[in-house]
Amino acid sequence: MYLPRVVDKEIDELMEIMGAVLIEGCKWCGKSTTGLKHSKSVIEFQNPDKIKEYEEIKNTQPSLFLKGDKPRMFDEWQMYPVVWDSIRTDVDHSQKKGQYILTGSARPSEDKIMHTGTGRISRVLMRPMSLYESGESTGEVSFLDILEGKDISGVSKLSIEDLANIIVRGGWPASIGIKSEAKYRFAKEYVKSLVREKVKKNSQKMLNVLRSLARNTSSPVTISTIKEDVKNNFDDDISRPTLIDYLNTLEQLYIIEDVNVTNLNFRSKYALRTKPKKYFVDPSIATAILEMKPNDLIQDLNTFGFLFETLCMRDLKIYTQSYGGNITFYRDEKDNEVDAIFRTSSGKWGAIEIKLGVGYIDEAANNLLKFKERVDIKKCGEPVFLAVITGSNYSYKREDGVYVVSIGTLKN
Repeated sequence: MYLPRVVDKEIDELMEIMGAVLIEGCKWCGKSTTGLKHSKSVIEFQNPDKIKEYEEIKNTQPSLFLKGDKPRMFDEWQMYPVVWDSIRTDVDHSQKKGQYILTGSARPSEDKIMHTGTGRISRVLMRPMSLYESGESTGEVSFLDILEGKDISGVSKLSIEDLANIIVRGGWPASIGIKSEAKYRFAKEYVKSLVREKVKKNSQKMLNVLRSLARNTSSPVTISTIKEDVKNNFDDDISRPTLIDYLNTLEQLYIIEDVNVTNLNFRSKYALRTKPKKYFVDPSIATAILEMKPNDLIQDLNTFGFLFETLCMRDLKIYTQSYGGNITFYRDEKDNEVDAIFRTSSGKWGAIEIKLGVGYIDEAANNLLKFKERVDIKKCGEPVFLAVITGSNYSYKREDGVYVVSIGTLKN
């Protein structure tokens, strides 16, 4: 049974105005399944039985790839980048909309593509499932209501133990619904596959880089920090160029994402000098690297809190994308910080603190209220909401106007 994704609506809308849509994202996040829901025919470029046939077409007449019922889907298109230019040319000539869907789990080299596809091919980023997509959030609280300042109410079905299980299991579609311990193996197999297949020279160095990223998740981190962490904690010296190459590989495979800093003063140099936070696209990647089980998180609430933030940032990115917006974090010259700034394409924005336990809600709400007093609304406008996202059960609006939102009740 297909579980609807937040990006389904975005894909439908783009197919009405564009000739082709590229669905990109990490492996196993559901791109192919979603693409098939929007297409009538498909070429699976990773099919080993078709390699000889595909090579002949590529070397003789690439436009033959396009023959078939429309919309036509090309799965793992980056294996045959020539199809990109064939699609671009066909869309140019036919001027028809919604003709092609491409899916890819890695970015091809720029020199493999002759043209950018601007104006013909639009991109949609997919991530592993949010709690709303996996059916584990009740969806009683929507960001639309929060953006409009409405009162909210909701009760999460998720306990702290449930959240620990979800973090270790991850948002991988194939793991949803599995009751046995096997559900925790997806992320572990993902990491094994990554290290084995993508880094052939020195897989141990990549594993140590991943360990450093997992240890520093949800924190601003520099290349120097990672380099020193690898050397001091894993007794492995790594050159700066090699480290940069590994980080670029992880970005090209959509495994890590940067969340940039803003201090809401667009002319300030401070934001440019503060390094971004690096997040894994799914918190289960970090637990797999650190070899942590659900009970390990419950016994280590500090690490649990950081990985809960990774879970929330994953969901926030998915929900913000549906509004055409983005997520950043706030830090100013005095090191005052807010975990997330939610901004829509229309310019509306709000500030979010992320706290696992109910005991930190008052502190987080007070931090947000102080933050609001410091903001220069003449430069950036007034925030339309302040919210604390928690792992607790209840969602409501406080008397001071701050929203308390359980991640187990949230949707886009």
